[in-house]
Amino acid sequence: MSDDPKQEAPGSNSWDATQWHEVVKGDTLSKIAAKYYGDASLYPQILEANKDILTDPDKIRVGQKLRIP
Repeated sequence: MSDDPKQEAPGSNSWDATQWHEVVKGDTLSKIAAKYYGDASLYPQILEANKDILTDPDKIRVGQKLRIP
């Protein structure tokens, strides 16, 4: 079962390869980007994918679930 809160309806033709990351103490967008992409400088991709919940890359909170495109 997926943690994706916006699951597609059965029979939907779209395929979503988005991963999810739950923020833990000490995380930064740069650290998360380095973990998933191998390059900390790609953090703006995570920021853009989560612009509905993030307005400042320095203000992520423990427990937030972030889309990792």
